[in-house]
Amino acid sequence: MAVPAAVELVDLALKATTAYDRPDLGGRLLQTRKRLVDPDVRVLIVGEFKQGKSQLVNALVNAPVCPVDDDIATAVPTVVKYAETTAAAVVRDGGDGPGERTEVPAGELVRHVSEAGNPGNKAMLSYAEVGLPRKLLSGGLVLVDTPGVGGLGSAHGAATMSALPSADAVLLVSDAAQEYTGPELEFLDAAMKLCPNVACVLTKTDLYPHWRRIEELDRGHLARAGVVAEIFPVSSVLRLHAAKSQDTELMDESGFKPLVDYLLRKVVAQSDELDRRSTSHDVLSVAEQLASGMRAELAVQEDPQRMEALVHDLTKAKGRADELKQRSSRWQITLNDGVADLQSDIEYDLRDRLRTIGREAEQLIDDADPAEVWEQFIEWFHQQISSAASANFVWAAERARWLSTQVAEHFAEGADVNLPELRFDEEGIAGKVDPLAEPEHENTGIGNTLLTGMRGGYGGMLMFGMLGTLAGLPIFAGAPAGILLGIKSVRDERKRMLQKRRADAKNGVRKHIDEVTFQVGKDSRDMLRRTQRQLRDHFSALAEEVSTSIAASVSAAQSAVKTNSSEREKRIRDLKAEIARVDGLAQRARALVNEKRPAAVSAGGAS
Repeated sequence: MAVPAAVELVDLALKATTAYDRPDLGGRLLQTRKRLVDPDVRVLIVGEFKQGKSQLVNALVNAPVCPVDDDIATAVPTVVKYAETTAAAVVRDGGDGPGERTEVPAGELVRHVSEAGNPGNKAMLSYAEVGLPRKLLSGGLVLVDTPGVGGLGSAHGAATMSALPSADAVLLVSDAAQEYTGPELEFLDAAMKLCPNVACVLTKTDLYPHWRRIEELDRGHLARAGVVAEIFPVSSVLRLHAAKSQDTELMDESGFKPLVDYLLRKVVAQSDELDRRSTSHDVLSVAEQLASGMRAELAVQEDPQRMEALVHDLTKAKGRADELKQRSSRWQITLNDGVADLQSDIEYDLRDRLRTIGREAEQLIDDADPAEVWEQFIEWFHQQISSAASANFVWAAERARWLSTQVAEHFAEGADVNLPELRFDEEGIAGKVDPLAEPEHENTGIGNTLLTGMRGGYGGMLMFGMLGTLAGLPIFAGAPAGILLGIKSVRDERKRMLQKRRADAKNGVRKHIDEVTFQVGKDSRDMLRRTQRQLRDHFSALAEEVSTSIAASVSAAQSAVKTNSSEREKRIRDLKAEIARVDGLAQRARALVNEKRPAAVSAGGAS
């Protein structure tokens, strides 16, 4: 558990909701506790193909958990987390249901997660999981090595984008061979909008003596792009060698100490702080509602003449709370209209982006022979499609979060309303769309070319030869004309075949864009519907809690006047004692956010 004190406080608050017969308040606390007992702090390791992501993970945990080789690429995400003993497992895609988990020997993991052992992820694995007994991971840190096949602009990159909102941090890995590319800067810009912590890791500093110049150029690119992110130059090879030889100087030279400090002091510590703040907010809200009925009864017990005015005020407040539960309430209308508008805007944005790509793709096809440039064209096309889907998802996530703040403002204007944690990572965007298939080409071998030329030439020679015989010339006099017509037939046939290749390629592009529009559009609509349900359920539960609390206050105030003087004195003492207990719970909730944090693990002892 990341914050034991928070879990203990929630358990105490749950006992209070049971003791005071408020199970409706206990539901929220159970969700809070469920969140707290899952200590995972997810850090996504992302980057282009062969930039050293897997080696970086291995160096951080000082173990060969991710496959590393010049001809091996990661095909399946690998999740590295804490465990008492080393263990590995693969999780197969379960469709709409839970995935099938299979334990595998840690040494055989490469067969499942690499492109060589599992090409194109034909085994349909969702991810692989490795558990290691490492101090670095003991605080809940979870490292996720993402697939590098195809880079950030591929379908893998698009799927990684959809996982960003659920991540606590993102590390963009780029080696020191060259400065940042356009896709890397675009990815960083999108990541900054979806994830609270984004940092850059410059790898392979041991291989490139000019890495400091690359770092300087990268910082300039980040500044011009408006991306605020730290850069950590590291050498995974030096880190692994230093851990093996226990060489502290080599460890400093590897550059891993600042990176480990960042992960522990900023990422893990910030997650801990968020857990404390959200728990404090939830417990304070529960304590306030538990105490409200007691305070209303106490006010009447101490001054029975105030009962009528107090009940009148409480009844008006209950009416306002009941209005929040109606479908005609302002926040409900804002939510329903906002989601409808958002669905329309997101669909239009996606179609507009894909139509632009379609026009550019058709122009490229018209300007070249698809058979000659298909490999370069398909790489460009898929990168553009994935970038469009990713940008559309980022915009949808931003708009959904903005909508949640609008709904919160209309739910309780001027009040401190806690927003739910919106989840967008249940589906990978465009994950079900097959790649664009290369159109079939007719055989253009030498034999077919000769046959076409002979057909055209024979017809031409025969036609002009017969005309020549009328003029008294031999039939072979039409041979030159036949040769010219044969050449023309070959050229016409090549032109026809080129036009057919272009037409087939354009049809393939249109069908692929239509499939992407259908699938990504469905994923976006599903995401927005999930957002709508999350917001509706969250604020409906809050309205129900408030209404129940006020109703209990009205009932307590009305029953207070029925007690006699001797009973009243005893009841006042009991109420003050109960209120003091609830206030003590609230005081502990406030103190939770001010407790001192434990010191972070040093880089040298992280493994």
